[in-house]
Amino acid sequence: MNEYLVSDLIKKIQSFCEERDWNQFHNPKDLAIGISTESNELLDLFRFKNEQDIKEIMENPETRVRVEEEFADVLFFVLRFAERNGIDVKEALEMKIAKNAKKYPVEKAKGKNLKYDRL
Repeated sequence: MNEYLVSDLIKKIQSFCEERDWNQFHNPKDLAIGISTESNELLDLFRFKNEQDIKEIMENPETRVRVEEEFADVLFFVLRFAERNGIDVKEALEMKIAKNAKKYPVEKAKGKNLKYDRL
């Protein structure tokens, strides 16, 4: 996603919600709950699935659309959270990547799926 696309998506979400008078329901707690709820709905699509099952889910147009819808719900709440709370998505992500680069230096983390304190 480029910077323009993120701001464009945020504006679309903001307009969508304002047309429905939903600002009153979108405080940080409720938006965080929405992020969690929608993330778990996405996760549920893959629960107890092996690699072959997952491949079939992603290759089948009917099941893939369900994945895309849940992904979009997560993104909706994440971007709405940012918009309502004055978070610059690009800045926040770049700051976190820089922090993680220190915690997970390439020479220690490359090809490893370990938490930074176990590297």
